[in-house]
Amino acid sequence: MDRLASSETEARCVWVNGPVVIGAGPSGLATAAWLGRLGVPCVVLDRADRIASLWHYRTYDRLKLHLPKQFCQLPFLPFPPHFPEYPSKHQFLSYLHSYAAKFGIRPRFNQSVLSTQFDPLCGLWRVRTLDLAADSGRTTEYICKWVVVASGENAQPVLPDIPGLDKFNGRVLHTCAYKSGEDFRGQRVLVVGCGNSGMEVSLDLCNQGAKPYMVVRNSVHVLPREILGFSTFGVAMGLLKCFPLKLVDKFLLTCALVAFGDTKKHGIPRPKVGPLELKNVAGKTPVLDVGALSKIRDRKIKVMRGVKEVTCCGAKFVDGQEVEFDAIILATGYKSNVPSWLKGTESTVHFSEDGMPRLPFPNGWKGENGLYTVGFTRRGILGACADATKIAHDIAEQWRTPATTETTRFIVSKRSSTQ
Repeated sequence: MDRLASSETEARCVWVNGPVVIGAGPSGLATAAWLGRLGVPCVVLDRADRIASLWHYRTYDRLKLHLPKQFCQLPFLPFPPHFPEYPSKHQFLSYLHSYAAKFGIRPRFNQSVLSTQFDPLCGLWRVRTLDLAADSGRTTEYICKWVVVASGENAQPVLPDIPGLDKFNGRVLHTCAYKSGEDFRGQRVLVVGCGNSGMEVSLDLCNQGAKPYMVVRNSVHVLPREILGFSTFGVAMGLLKCFPLKLVDKFLLTCALVAFGDTKKHGIPRPKVGPLELKNVAGKTPVLDVGALSKIRDRKIKVMRGVKEVTCCGAKFVDGQEVEFDAIILATGYKSNVPSWLKGTESTVHFSEDGMPRLPFPNGWKGENGLYTVGFTRRGILGACADATKIAHDIAEQWRTPATTETTRFIVSKRSSTQ
């Protein structure tokens, strides 16, 4: 997958006869595999030292895929048949490594992208990277006609601004650093956030002998992971083929009411908008329950309202309660880091301030001047694979144009000779 059309200059200027894909997670791998299938060479860059670094380094031990494996597989390769319906973190990583090997995807690791900018003088992209594995601080500039941003919507953790958090004497960590509740056995732990991560971390803490308190500031949809033995997500996708979205939402909420009762009684109010509609409009994912709700009903996981202030030994809440804690875990999610390295007008035109494409799915995959984005749909791996397919076909159509390739080579040759 990493074929270069010309040699590297002394200034480490590399001409790439194809696109540069920034990110070696599932989105980048899917795009690279599609490009390879269509005969288009590419270079995949990643800041970390291995593929899917988020799954390697920033996930907790008990994590499993929230959706059945058929909804999480990448193009051209299903999961092994002996894998369970909801593969574990380690099984998913094994699958991704097998995927990269099968399709000959060899990313260039330890490449921190410093800047990516379109050069209107030559009509090409300049991707400048820092080699994190080299002591010399060596930089490389990749020159290419297309750039695929595959760094994803979960590139860096979101750290909330909570008054007094810096004064807390106990341990404070984001879920990206959390591994197991065993490290907190016997401790009273405040979990800030009630999404899928917050719910699962609270459940894990409870199962490992800790005493979790989970903060629920806003309304959230909690759905059973399965309905009558079938995946809730799969059932919803099937129903949407025949019924309008609002009707499917009513069905899902009825199933949730039967399974859990009124979650508002347990401190978890539901949004007024249905779960699927809310996902489409605001990108907010419903929580798929894997056991936390029963612990909440039994008061083994205590639900708290918003934090007013963190003290040296605990927290004060908006309802007037004050509780002492040994540790605070921030289950506050992740965000895109694209604005920190994508420069020029392409950044502000195609991306908003939060690093997400301005155009919503399914139209956010293509920008101007050969810029593409994959993995920013807020629709998981299914959405990423849909975008990867469109991106690869669009680039392949341009790449096969002989005039485009020859002109590009000429321009790069002329510019490199002047450096």
